[in-house]
Amino acid sequence: MVMMASSMMKKMIAYFGADVKRINHALKVYALAKSIGELEGLTGEKLEILDAASILHDIGIKESERKYSSTAGKYQQLEGPPIAREFLQEFNLSQSFVERVCYLIGNHHTYTKIDDLDFQILVEADFLVNIFEGDLGQEQVEIIKEKYFKTKIGRSYLESMYLS
Repeated sequence: MVMMASSMMKKMIAYFGADVKRINHALKVYALAKSIGELEGLTGEKLEILDAASILHDIGIKESERKYSSTAGKYQQLEGPPIAREFLQEFNLSQSFVERVCYLIGNHHTYTKIDDLDFQILVEADFLVNIFEGDLGQEQVEIIKEKYFKTKIGRSYLESMYLS
C-alpha cells in the first residue's frame, strides 16, 4: 500500500495545482500523522487509513470556497468526502476502508466525534501544522495541548516544537 499513499499524494497535488500552500499543508500533516501513527503502534490497514485521510483531509476546501466562499471547517467536512471517495475509487479498497477515510475527512474539525486512535492522530497532526501556519501564541498552544492532545508522541512533538 506504499504506492497507494504516493499515488494519492500525486492526485492531491494535481487537484490543488498551483495552490502550493494547501499542498504543503497536506504534506506536513501526512508526515506528522504517519510518524505519530507508527510511533504510537498503528499498523496495517489502520495506518493506511490514517495515511489516506491525512493526505486528503482538506480536499474539500476548493469546493468550499467555490460553493460557499468560505474555507470554514464545516464546509470542508461537507465537501471533502465525495471528492475523497472519487479519489479512492481507483484503488482496490474495501467499503469499510473508504467509509472510514471519508468519516475522518468528514469530521476532522469535529473533535467531539473522535472515536479511535487514527482520528486522534489526524487531529493532532493537523493541529501541529495549524499552530505554525496560524502563528498561535504559547497560551493558545497550552490550551490546545490540554484540550485536544492525548497521544504520548503527539504531546511530545507539540512540546518540542512549541513549548520548549
